[in-house]
Amino acid sequence: MTKASFRHLWLALSPHGFGHAAMTAPVVNELRRRRPGLRLTIQTGVPRAFLETRYGTDFTYVGEIPDFGLRMRSSTEIDLDASARGYAELHADWPAVVEREAQRLLAAAPDLVLANVPYVTIAAAARAGIPVVALSSLQWADIYRHYLGDRPEAARVGAEMAEAYNRAAAFLRVTPAMAMPSIENLVEIGPVGTCGTDRKGELWAALGVEEGTHIGLIAFGGIDHALDFRGWPVLPGWLWLSSLELPAGRLDFRPWTCAGLSFSDVLASADVVVTKPGYGTFVEAAMAGVSVLYVARPDWPECPPLDDWLCRHTRALPVDIETLLGSGLELQLHKLFSLQKPPVALPCGNDQGAFALERMLDEIHQSAKEVESR
Repeated sequence: MTKASFRHLWLALSPHGFGHAAMTAPVVNELRRRRPGLRLTIQTGVPRAFLETRYGTDFTYVGEIPDFGLRMRSSTEIDLDASARGYAELHADWPAVVEREAQRLLAAAPDLVLANVPYVTIAAAARAGIPVVALSSLQWADIYRHYLGDRPEAARVGAEMAEAYNRAAAFLRVTPAMAMPSIENLVEIGPVGTCGTDRKGELWAALGVEEGTHIGLIAFGGIDHALDFRGWPVLPGWLWLSSLELPAGRLDFRPWTCAGLSFSDVLASADVVVTKPGYGTFVEAAMAGVSVLYVARPDWPECPPLDDWLCRHTRALPVDIETLLGSGLELQLHKLFSLQKPPVALPCGNDQGAFALERMLDEIHQSAKEVESR
C-alpha cells in the first residue's frame, strides 16, 4: 500500500475518562508522521476540546458511540447496578446495534479502524468487512465478568463482548496491562505515551511564584473525583494544580490550564502527581521520572500490574483519601521523596504500535492486489 493510498483512519475511543484517548494519541501521531496526509476521524464521547490537546485540530469528530465502559459515581467508585443495566440494554438487540454501527462505518469508508477499546465498533468493522485493530491496556469483556459476572444475563453478554474483541485482526496489548483471558489475538507491545518536557522555570514564571516553589499536580483522569479540597492541608512552599473544582480563598491552588503549557509538560515539570491508577498518567509520570501518590484501587483488574510497573520506573506510593486530606500528606510526601529513584520508562510502544498498523495495511493491500490479478 502506498502512502497516498492509505487515506482514512477511523479511531474509536471509549469515553470512560480521558485515558483511552491519551494512550492512543502517541501511536496515531506517529502513524500520521509516517503517512502524511492521512485523514483522521475520531468517534468518542470525549470532548473535542480535550482531543485537540492530544491529536491537534485536523480530524473529523463523531460524538456518538455505543460504548460507555462503566457507569461511575466518581473516578474510582463504580455504579454496578447502572453499569449492569447499561450493558443489558446495549445487548438487548445485539445484532441491531452492530448493524447500525456497521452502516456508519460503511458510509465513512475508512481504510482501517483502530479501537481503544469499544468492542461494538470492532464487531461492526468486522461485519462491514473493514480491517480493525484493538489497542489498549484493558478491555471491557473481562472487566465486565470481574464485576458483573454473577448477573443472570452475564454469560450471554460476556460471550458477545469477548467474541467481538476476538474478531479484530489483532489486539495490541500495551505494557503494562491487565490479564486478558478472554482475548485470543493478543500482540504485545511496549509502553505508549507522550513524553513531556520539564519546563519548570516557565511554569514558575507563568504562575507568578518564586523559583523553588514545589508544584503538585492533582489529576484524576477526566472523571470527577469525590475529593473535598477544604480538608487539604496548607504546606508551606507548595502550589497545587488541578482540573477539579478548587477551594475558595486558597492561594495555593490553581487550575492547571493557567500555566499555558500542555498537560504532559505540566506533569513533567511537577514535583509530584496525585492521581488514581490510570494508564496515561502513570506512564507519563514514569517516563518523566515524576513521583506519584495514588489512591489505591485494589478492586480494579488493571491495578496490580499497573501499580507494580509504576514502582519499577518512578517513586510511587499508594495512599487513601483520608491521608491526603489530613496531616498525613506531608508525611507521605517525605516518605515518597526518600525512596530511591528507579530508571525511567521508555515509550517504545509508540513506534511498535505504528509499525504494526502499517504492516497490517501493507498485508491487506498486497492481498487485494493478488485478488485483483487473478
